Order: sequence, then C-alpha cells, then structure tokens
Amino acid sequence: MDHVALDVSGTSDSIHDRKRTKSLRRLWNQLSKCQRSCIYTIVIVLTLTVFYLVSTESERTQISLAESANENKKEVLHNIRNDPRDVDTVFHDNDSEGQVLEEPGGLEADSNRNQVLLPPKVVKKFAGPTTARQEAVVKAFKHAWQGYKQFAWGHDHLKPITEGYSDWFGLGLSIVDSIDTIYIMGLTKEYKEAREWIEKHLHFDVNRDVNLFEVTIRVLGGLLSIYHLTQDRMFLTKAVDLADRLLPSFESESGIPYSDVNLFTRKAHAPKWSPDSSTSEVTTIQLEFRDLSRITGNPKYENAVSKVSLHIHNLEKKDGLVPIFINANTGQFRSYATITLGARGDSYYEYLLKQWLQTGKTIDYLRDDYVTSIMGVEKHLTKRTVPNGFLFIGELLVGGKDFKPKMDHLTCYLPGTLALGVHNGLPESHMKLAEELLTTCYQTYAQQPTFLAPEITYFNIQGENSNDMYVKTNDAHNLLRPEYLESLWYVYQLTGNKTYQDWGWQIFQGFENYTKVKNGYTSIGNVKNPLNVRPKDMMESFFLSETLKYLYLLFSDDPKLIDLDTYVINSEAHPLSIYSS
Repeated sequence: MDHVALDVSGTSDSIHDRKRTKSLRRLWNQLSKCQRSCIYTIVIVLTLTVFYLVSTESERTQISLAESANENKKEVLHNIRNDPRDVDTVFHDNDSEGQVLEEPGGLEADSNRNQVLLPPKVVKKFAGPTTARQEAVVKAFKHAWQGYKQFAWGHDHLKPITEGYSDWFGLGLSIVDSIDTIYIMGLTKEYKEAREWIEKHLHFDVNRDVNLFEVTIRVLGGLLSIYHLTQDRMFLTKAVDLADRLLPSFESESGIPYSDVNLFTRKAHAPKWSPDSSTSEVTTIQLEFRDLSRITGNPKYENAVSKVSLHIHNLEKKDGLVPIFINANTGQFRSYATITLGARGDSYYEYLLKQWLQTGKTIDYLRDDYVTSIMGVEKHLTKRTVPNGFLFIGELLVGGKDFKPKMDHLTCYLPGTLALGVHNGLPESHMKLAEELLTTCYQTYAQQPTFLAPEITYFNIQGENSNDMYVKTNDAHNLLRPEYLESLWYVYQLTGNKTYQDWGWQIFQGFENYTKVKNGYTSIGNVKNPLNVRPKDMMESFFLSETLKYLYLLFSDDPKLIDLDTYVINSEAHPLSIYSS
C-alpha cells in the first residue's frame, strides 16, 4: 500500500505566528491612548538611559586614557626637573657667552644619580661667522633655508627644482635636523622660526612607520644637541616624548632592536624587505639614548642601548669586523653577509670609539673592540691602487672571502674618526692611516671635472689600465653628502694643517657651481659631466645639518668653536655632552 507523507510543520508554525501577531495587535488596539503614551515614554526613557550609560563609560575610558597620558607627561617632567643641574632661567635669552649655570646639590646630587658625573650646564653662545669663507657658507645656508621655508616648510625635505617637498616620516626633518646648525651660525631670525615650529607643530602622534636609526640620529639627536647648547627645556621635553615612542623597537627576543616602529601605535617590526636589521643602524643609536638617560636620570634609555652594544661585543667577528646584517629575533649576524665600512656597516665602528669617549673612557670593551676593528681593517680591507699607490678601503663579500676594490663615499668618515682616536691616546699609527685615506678621498673629488665625488668609487689594483680609480655610470651621483668634510674638519682641528681648509673650499665651490639652483641645492646624478649633471631635485636634511655645518666649522679661525674635549658628535653632526663616567 502506498503512503503519502505530508510535512505540515512549517505551515503549522506560520499559522501560529499569524495568530500571535493578531493577538498582539488586538491587545494593543484595546489599550487607551493614555496607556499607549505611557508605554512610549517608558521605551524612550529606557533607550536614553542605555545611551547615557554607554556614553558615560566611553567618556570614562577617554578620561582614563587622558589621565594616563597626563601621568606619563608628569613623569617626564618629574625626571627633567630632578636634574640636579636645573635652574629656573630663560635659557635662550642669556647675554653672556658660555655662561655656566650653577648646580644645586653639587656632588651630593651627583651621588644620587648612580655616580654619573654630569657636566655643568652651559649656555653656549656663538658670535657668528668670523672669516670670509664662513660668510660664504652662511650665505649658502640662508639660500637653502629660504627655499625650504617657501616651498617645504614643516615637511621633511625640499624639492628645489619643482618647488615642492618630500615627506619621509612627516616630522619636519629639515627643521629639527638643522636647528643646531642655525644656532652655531648665529642666525637669530632663522633660529626663532625653527624653535617656534618645533614648539607648536612638532608632535609625534604620527600614524606611520619610521626608521629607528634615522629618527634617532636626526630628530632625537637634533633635539638633544640644541638642548645642550641652549638649555631650553622645551627641546628636552620633546626628546623624552620621542624616545618613549621609539623604545618598543627594543622589545625583540634578543634585545636587538627592530628597524621600524610606528610612533602612534608604538608597534615595532623588521623591515618589509628583510627579516634583518642593518648592523650599523642598531649600533648607531647609543649616544643619543645614553645622553637622554644622563640628562633625565631615567636609566631605561641607556639600559636598552647598552644591552645592544654588549650583545654585539659578545658575537663572533672577523678580527673585529662585522657583517652588515643582523636578525633582531635571533640576535645573530646574517651568514655570508658583506663586510664593509660603507653603507650598513660604517657607523658601527664610529660609535665604538664615540661611546667610549662619551662615557669618560670608562667602558674598556668599547675601546678594545674599536682598536681591534681598525687592526682588522688594515689586515683585510686596505689595499693600494696602481699606478700611484693610493690607499683605500675595500669590501669583503661572501662572509669575508672575496675582496672587492670598491669604496662608498660614506667610508670617508673614517679619517676623522681615526684622528679623534689618536687625539684621545689611541695608537699613533692610526693618524698615518687617516692622512692617507684623507688623500685618497680627496682624489675622488679632484679627479672629477665637477670637483664632486661620486657615491661609489672603484679602484685599479691589477694594473689593467692607467687610472687609479674609476666610476660606474650608476654610481656617479652625488647626494650632497658630508662624510669627507667631516673628516677634513676633525683632522684640521687636531693638526692645524690649513691644506685641509683649502680642500674643503674647493669642494664647496663644486657645490656652488653644480648643485646650487634657484630655490636651494639639489643632489645630482652625474659628477662626470659638468655640462649634464642631471639634477635629482632633492635636498636632504643632512645637507643643512651636516654638510654646511662641517664646512662652517672647518673654515673657523677658532679651533674650540665646538670643543672635542667637551662634546662628542653624533653621526648626524649633532654635538652631545661628554660625561666623566
């Protein structure tokens, strides 16, 4: 027998729903107007009550966050005010040059700061240019500043040809990076403009990733430097805020910092193109963070960077030479990475020496690592050209097996660092190396018809042709870099040899002749052809911060304009204090 199965469950539910709906509608219609109005009122009151409670909770959360931020700000101000050297003074309006501000608390106050002997607070005054060559450099700075002010004010870099700007981090790099140059040159009007912008417009709630190294040497270093010169605590407050936002970079498994950090979210990470950080970048932040700890009395900044230096010290090296990449998570160098004193390796060696000087020559492993590394340079990286025997520093590829006769312009910082070490008691043989390298770097300028050095130079070591050096087309650009001028200033200041001033003047004329444009100065693409230098339409902040500053200092008739026994200069030409322990 056939059966027919009927599924009536859905139909039944639908009938019941319709009955319920009609019952509710009938009940509602039976209510009086007054009863309906009361129900409406109750519903509205309940809705408003819920809305109020949610809003109040949100407001409480905002208040809590604001109070937390205020507490952090109070802590910052508390740390700053607890500096035993602080006095209530309008620092930037003092009349006397080099005025020493009395230290309340004296040695007893020093004893409360972990035996760190702080230098006296001095408002450093500068009289402005005293030589014709300095006047020419100041004129160049004003020309560059005017173009920046007109077309790129508040932005990172000027594009002088297209009359625009370029933003890298959105932190007004050209202002913060160059304000101590402005102050040293005695430019009162420009200083007030820069200071006002920093006070009113430099904020770090920037929701974008920044490079820890670049922001540390340019922005943090710039703020600390101008604070040391003026004792204006506005700069110090900004520096503390920035450093607190950078500190999450050090929250890796090894303590080696990640290369990038978001200043707003305070989240750090490795670069997008690699899991590794550059060795020079993670080892060229110590001067700035240590200086901030010494000023504020808060050891957290120095602790973070000291851990990095000690970690690198304990890693295996090739006679003191380090590969150019390191992994923040494992804390290990990348296997088979290049060894160079150029890009990604250069300032590791510079900061070994300068940290030792900054801390009053008290951390021996820094000095020892530096001396060992220079021995490694002489053993593995130095060779002479054919036919004239110019000494240069090459690179080791494949983890130190293959020599490449290539030297970045960045490497030309080394003669100045070597001379500084000799001035502080390190081997005299370093001075001979410095002078020979200074001559080679000079030739990279002098052998170009523009009298401007290329970014990279190759050297003839096999006698394959009659030229000691040559430049590949892709390496022929000049970015207005300062490294060689930096070395000229150090060696001139420590030897008094005026030849180095003349060399600097020739280079300055090269900048004037081939990089100066209507609205500033521009990097160029080809130093080999004065008829077609191919302007690149970019004026980096380091041209104002370093290049023109080192030229101005080089042409001074006062060897103590920036005293190397008082200040240690960071990698972006910002003077920071030397401490006696």
